[in-house]
Amino acid sequence: MKVIIPPIKSQGIKTKLVPWIKAILPQTNGRWIEPFLGTGVVALNMDFKEAILNDTNPHIIKLYQEIKDNVITHDIVKKYLETEGEQLRNSGEEGYEHFRKIKDRFNKEFSSLDFLFLSRAGFNGMMRFNKKGQWNIPFCKKPNRFAQAYITKIVNQVIQAKRQIKPDWRFLNKEFSEIIPLANENDIIYCDPPYFGRYVDYYNGWTEENEKMLFNQLNETKAKFILSTWHHNDYRENEMIKKYWDRFNIITRDHFYHSGGKIENRNTIVEALVCNFELNGDIKKHNHETKKVIQTSIFEFEPDFANAQASTLSSRTS
Repeated sequence: MKVIIPPIKSQGIKTKLVPWIKAILPQTNGRWIEPFLGTGVVALNMDFKEAILNDTNPHIIKLYQEIKDNVITHDIVKKYLETEGEQLRNSGEEGYEHFRKIKDRFNKEFSSLDFLFLSRAGFNGMMRFNKKGQWNIPFCKKPNRFAQAYITKIVNQVIQAKRQIKPDWRFLNKEFSEIIPLANENDIIYCDPPYFGRYVDYYNGWTEENEKMLFNQLNETKAKFILSTWHHNDYRENEMIKKYWDRFNIITRDHFYHSGGKIENRNTIVEALVCNFELNGDIKKHNHETKKVIQTSIFEFEPDFANAQASTLSSRTS
């Protein structure tokens, strides 16, 4: 399948995992509910007529709401990036002077266009905010970042996002604990929270108490849910699997994350999907112990995960 790429860039994006997630979706006539929208890549590829899309990061929600409402259009984005990109190329300190200008302006005015600029010009594709809610990532040190081809790519992503956003999609800026109880038995909840015990590129961080609350709510919901998390890597296991999630169905596959500022911090992990429904019999056993993983960009994707390598680690449902 062709995966629609969102206009927002961030580490940990689920682009390569979208076909795998879609392959296990049960049939339903309900809503798609995401308490942790993130870049929006999963929601944009699920084709649900109704959706509740939430994130504690208000800038993500504002951007998508403004795209939905035509406050931000592809023409506006194109003109903005061409103007700011030219100033970036010609500014002092090899672009850093103009980057700081945009960052300072965003931290005062919180413009969605400036947010889009920063998410594309920040160091290593990271998105991080300080305790005051201000942008806290330095420049990528590429004054020619916004070449015409790159602008066209982003503009096309805005166009695609606009096409996918349906009239009955609601964008909310609340705590995840306020969203999950909205689901009914016909809905599907997809949760992609920060990964406990790993570097988290997230607005408010993540604690074990958060993980426990998420488990309690998903354990009690009448809706079907899918949870993305990590299972293990070469060094350790995710302790939250045994503590909470292994009472549900779990499938796994290798995934390489470009996560962290240093090359040595970017490693292959075994990604897990946790769900409270029976899985399609076509999901094959994952051979993650012998499969050699090629380190590729997180923006590339495999063409078909309908027969994704997977392992049912637990077959019990709540």
